[in-house]
Amino acid sequence: MPPGSVLWPEPVRASLAGALTPAGVLVPIIEHKAGLSVLLTKRSAELKHHAGQVSFPGGRVEEHDVDVEAAALRETDEEVGISTGNISVVGYLKTMPTITGYAVTPIVGLVRPDTELTIDRTEVEYAFEVPLSFLMDSGNDVTADWETRDKKIPLIEFHWEGERIWGSTAFMILTLREILLKQ
Repeated sequence: MPPGSVLWPEPVRASLAGALTPAGVLVPIIEHKAGLSVLLTKRSAELKHHAGQVSFPGGRVEEHDVDVEAAALRETDEEVGISTGNISVVGYLKTMPTITGYAVTPIVGLVRPDTELTIDRTEVEYAFEVPLSFLMDSGNDVTADWETRDKKIPLIEFHWEGERIWGSTAFMILTLREILLKQ
């Protein structure tokens, strides 16, 4: 369970106790001459889950996926057009549950800087990059409240050029930051 989940209302915690659907996302890190950046997507407003939210490319594991990494790479190619040949997987973050019933494994990958994106507009409105240095600086953490079932739960989110990065995506970034700062 994510840190702070003890503050979540009991029905939310209980929903995570059952079987969760395996899913994978790619945490795409791109090396530019000016420094590293992280690629994020703004999800289509027409999607069933997390519509209009900022997220990493990815999705559920399908029958034909050999594992969660294959699912994350396949979904990344489908959503933003980054083929597996342009990604070097360098690690994994801990699998985390989401309140929508998924067990999401973040796959960290280095993406070739000359990779051109091809956005699937049915799933993604657009993609954008955030400097990794911005996300690594705790001075850019924004404390906010997530309200669910008449309860306010404190969480950390990021605000970058009008984009709100919060929820599971922000938690994955915080987890990555913790690992990188220990290196």
